Amino acid sequence: MFDAALRNIIDPPLNAMGTKIAAIGVSANTVTVVGFLLGMLSVPFIATEYYSVALILIVLNRVFDGLDGAVARHSLLTNFGGYLDIVCDFIFYAAVVFGFALARPENALYAAFLIFSFMGTGSSFLTYAIMAEKYGISTDIQGRKSLYYLGGLAEGGETIAAMLLMCVFPDYFLIIALVFGAMCWITTVTRIYAAWLTFGKSN
Repeated sequence: MFDAALRNIIDPPLNAMGTKIAAIGVSANTVTVVGFLLGMLSVPFIATEYYSVALILIVLNRVFDGLDGAVARHSLLTNFGGYLDIVCDFIFYAAVVFGFALARPENALYAAFLIFSFMGTGSSFLTYAIMAEKYGISTDIQGRKSLYYLGGLAEGGETIAAMLLMCVFPDYFLIIALVFGAMCWITTVTRIYAAWLTFGKSN
């Protein structure tokens, strides 16, 4: 919901850093993989309830996630880079929630519900992007991307905000998971409706 607005704030410093990283020959894919590994490292810290360390690693993951695009824009924007970025993001999101299930048994059902909800947002996002490519539909509302980014109530910014809240207030994981899961399903329904409006009358 807020991702497009956030871009106006975070893009200038990220682009400045991306220019310097690209200039020394570091590829965008390398930045993606390093960021992914940092994010995945948060899982054992969540599982052992070292939430402050996990929070730092999650923030670092998000910084690298923004940097890889900035590096790509100043070097080479590739389809595989876009693919790798999305795959790593989705695995990371689910892994963080899985970490909370490992931390406390009472979290498991709610973590499962949230990962279930991610299936709705992820599939509705990716299938819309596939169809948008088929029909030649594009957008630059979130900057130059390798695939179509369809917005919604729960986007990347809201997802990270929820994860950070989980780390700061782990005793309220159940409530955060339920609320954010509901936001994910609202997003899924609105994306399906958007797809029906755009593609529903097409052959």
